[in-house]
Amino acid sequence: MNIVFMGTPDFSVPSLKKLIEEFNVVAVFTQPDKPKGRGKKVFFSPVKEEAIKYNIPIYQPARLKNDEQALNELKKMEVDFIIVVAYGQILTKEVLDIPKKGCINLHASLLPKYRGAAPINWCIINGEKESGNTTMFMDTGLDTGDMLLNSVVQISEDMTAGDLQNLLKEDGAGLLVKTLKGLKSGVIKRKKQGKTPTIYAKMLSRDMAKIDWNLSSSKIKNFVRGLNPWPIAYTQYRGENMKIYRVDILDEMSQREAGYILEVSQSGIKVACGSGVLMIKKIQFPGGRPMEVSEYIKGHLIEPGIVLGK
Repeated sequence: MNIVFMGTPDFSVPSLKKLIEEFNVVAVFTQPDKPKGRGKKVFFSPVKEEAIKYNIPIYQPARLKNDEQALNELKKMEVDFIIVVAYGQILTKEVLDIPKKGCINLHASLLPKYRGAAPINWCIINGEKESGNTTMFMDTGLDTGDMLLNSVVQISEDMTAGDLQNLLKEDGAGLLVKTLKGLKSGVIKRKKQGKTPTIYAKMLSRDMAKIDWNLSSSKIKNFVRGLNPWPIAYTQYRGENMKIYRVDILDEMSQREAGYILEVSQSGIKVACGSGVLMIKKIQFPGGRPMEVSEYIKGHLIEPGIVLGK
């Protein structure tokens, strides 16, 4: 079974490794190398780094749909499937029609819920208790193709988006192999998603990461978990941005203004919410590193009575 793999971030790597073990991966498509940091050093995508280990031909078109050379090379490969795992580019009908048996996508949600760019994050932000992966045939819509297989994972109350991603990337690799073998043997049937309205998982940005302390303590905790490890939820303390990595819900109520710092101790920063009370456990200020509050207050002052976010 000849396969072209399309993927870019760390999430895609376990899938690529599993496919290399089980099938004949003839080429890898990934996003172009990008300069990062102050020195603008050029970094390869995690998928490119993995493909190099196996001497697999690598293609990095800035826009595949506009790159005639890359498209022509792809058409010459005579592949059975194109497998897409977080590639970062939308495939046109011209590309979808190239493989003999179709294009299959691994999507990190239980479709049809959470179509879109950031399903893992929004699943946690919205307080879901379970998530999973879905494999599907791709069409020209956004995560709307016929479903093949799915797998379910449970979400614990302290699980971050990063934790869930680590679970799903390994789970998804196995699901992809199971899907391809099932298609080959004929035991898997396609299932239409239908047109039922679903939650759309829009792309994340730093602009949406500010905490609204008027929300309930449970909603704020889900927000913090869902934005970890990026872009990280934040608030203002005395005019400075304070990133918040971890919070706990306390079994307390407060009549104070939302965002009011009730108490600071080795246990953390106790803050009043729109309803309920939170304990902030891990923070980061500009120019510093992420620190437990118990460590931070050994050399810095966090004052009770300040209202966060102002």
